Amino acid sequence: MSAETTALALAALLQAVQIGLAGYSMNKDASPEWNASPRDTQPEFSAMTGRLRRAVDNHFEGLILFTIAVLLVAITDTDSLLTGLCAWLYLLARILYIPAYAFGWSPWRSAIWAVGFLATLVMIVTTLFS
Repeated sequence: MSAETTALALAALLQAVQIGLAGYSMNKDASPEWNASPRDTQPEFSAMTGRLRRAVDNHFEGLILFTIAVLLVAITDTDSLLTGLCAWLYLLARILYIPAYAFGWSPWRSAIWAVGFLATLVMIVTTLFS
């Protein structure tokens, strides 16, 4: 498996971990019963739960573009040291993004997000010029 597809697989597993963290925090704020219910009403969540939930949503958005980048690299057979480094940089940024968002590291959260986003764009642009 290439570096890019390995990073994609690990990013998908990271998303599962994030969903679990947000769910655990929601259980602490509301209850496991509420979390398993149809959620017709919404309790007041802690700031931490809100941030963890938003981090999950943000990674879903980033993961779509990253998946496109990895697929383009794989389909066009343009994997390189640069695309591999960008893939690992994306994954590292997404790992760091979780505590940055959860603990309100401002402006570092935005800078970390930008690193992952730019790494993804470099991968996409690289496929256009190879």
